[in-house]
Amino acid sequence: MEIVVLGFNGCLGAAFVGSVDMLRLSSDMISKDGKRQPFQVLTATFDGKPFDDSGGRRLNVDKSVAAIAGSSAIVVPGYLCESNADFLSSPQIGALSSWLRRQHAWGALICASCSGVFILGEAGLLDGRRCTTTWWRHDELRSRYPRAEAIWGAPLIEDRRIVTSGGPLSWIDLCLHVVRSLCGAEAAKIAADFAVVDTAPSTGSAYVPLSHLAVANSFVLEAEHVVRGAGEDPVTGQDLARALGVSDRTLSRRLKEAIGETPKQFIDRVRFETARMLLETTSCSVKQLAANSGYSDAASFRRAFYRYSGMTPAAYRSRTRTRQP
Repeated sequence: MEIVVLGFNGCLGAAFVGSVDMLRLSSDMISKDGKRQPFQVLTATFDGKPFDDSGGRRLNVDKSVAAIAGSSAIVVPGYLCESNADFLSSPQIGALSSWLRRQHAWGALICASCSGVFILGEAGLLDGRRCTTTWWRHDELRSRYPRAEAIWGAPLIEDRRIVTSGGPLSWIDLCLHVVRSLCGAEAAKIAADFAVVDTAPSTGSAYVPLSHLAVANSFVLEAEHVVRGAGEDPVTGQDLARALGVSDRTLSRRLKEAIGETPKQFIDRVRFETARMLLETTSCSVKQLAANSGYSDAASFRRAFYRYSGMTPAAYRSRTRTRQP
């Protein structure tokens, strides 16, 4: 298998070099004890020539994209530039977009982190798909690619072999996701243990500064306060709409526009985040946590927690405690 890490003028050097190093080291660690290396990592630009990263450093690559017939996965780093519009409309980005479309059609897993997600948008690969990007470019993503289903604050999303992730350092989670997808969960665990990062895929929301949320989505912030303030009292969509002084239909529309969630999904996620925080910071029993998070009983709490985190409350608490110094 071959994994291609793309380089282009203005891309984040740390994301490009870091992705290459992490993937190559992961392949080495997985192949220890005489096992065959599971994949090869290649670097490429549009024309195979060196490129200048966002810090002005010149970086070399292995090949041009035209020299790569097929690949198992492609990683697109984020970028910085003075004018996003000019950058995205450059001839090289247009050519890369066409190549990405062909690679996806031939079965490759196409992945992008941070602002690199916009290159997938230019390729039309976000149309009709759930996706995410860094919090400060979420509104721009929704505006520029209205056919995409941009999800507010999500750390990583895969939708039909298109993988997108949030902030500038989310390339770490992206690389682990690639290893997990191509080689399985055990291989991803080996890679994560070596890199001293968490192998469990994050299913909650990425961190978003409250100041930005208050400005860009004050309605969402107020809705979160309502759900969290309810404490042990269950909250329905109708309850939330009433507390916010809007109709059920308006609540559904505004949440869908802002974060891509229904009222029930929104309430469930906020309750999950509350429960996760309590698991990390208290020694409450599962029954107490269920009540404090607004669940009717411990069984429904366990089911909901597993749906969001992929593990039981007890397993999550145990994992977080082992990671504490």
